[in-house]
Amino acid sequence: MSTAPQNTIDRARAYGDGLFETIAIRRGRPRFWHAHLERLQTGCERLGLPCPSVSELERALAAALQNSTADTEFATCRLVVAAADSKRGYRRADGTPAKVELTVYPATQLPRDCYAKGVAVRSCNLRLATQPALAGIKSLNRLEQVLARAEWQDPDVFEGLLCDTDGRLICGTMSNVFVALGSALITPAITRCGVAGVMRAEILRMLDSAGIQCTVRDVDFGELARASECFLTNSQFGVVPVRRIDAADRAVGPLSRQVQALAGAGGVPECLP
Repeated sequence: MSTAPQNTIDRARAYGDGLFETIAIRRGRPRFWHAHLERLQTGCERLGLPCPSVSELERALAAALQNSTADTEFATCRLVVAAADSKRGYRRADGTPAKVELTVYPATQLPRDCYAKGVAVRSCNLRLATQPALAGIKSLNRLEQVLARAEWQDPDVFEGLLCDTDGRLICGTMSNVFVALGSALITPAITRCGVAGVMRAEILRMLDSAGIQCTVRDVDFGELARASECFLTNSQFGVVPVRRIDAADRAVGPLSRQVQALAGAGGVPECLP
């Protein structure tokens, strides 16, 4: 079946030409709203997209919350900023504002056991491609994460850990990773690939305020074998400790508990065990 050629294309669908933020809505309000806007602005600058004003985004959020049928006591907002429709081809339309879309939908809280007893994770076979121009930002192209998530069906496995092509631990498919090596707390650098999560940034800030040193550096995946503790962060679930990496059990230790307590006091009460 043939269709008539179209004069314009939706660049978000055709090329993934845009960014998105997934924002936790708790008690009718967006959590870490300004942190999400800061990352969005950084992403727009990196991609050369016109960034909507804060007032425009706040009006759109208010309308989305008002019109949503979801229970906004515990919900999720997906905010998309994408390049405007254009003629076919990779060149964007000149001088056109970005497209903005906000959708509020129901969210499901993690079982308490995930916070109290920890979760199981696995290492993924897929390797993240190195591309510093996109590292850290949350672009609409998530095919690497889709392929990685397709590697397992075991419902007991909560998350998959991803390395880059040189075997450096980067992040999970939907989370950032922190590991304790002896007395040192470390999180992988997000300079070549991966997403620098809002919750990761908040945890780093909380740790600094609490006088707990956390080093941001390259982490070889083999270092996980020596890790005494490991936990995951994400803007939706907060902080979740890891109890098993592949076939190796890990204790949910005092550092993970301390970080959960910091997050709980910092506006993420659901992650308290």
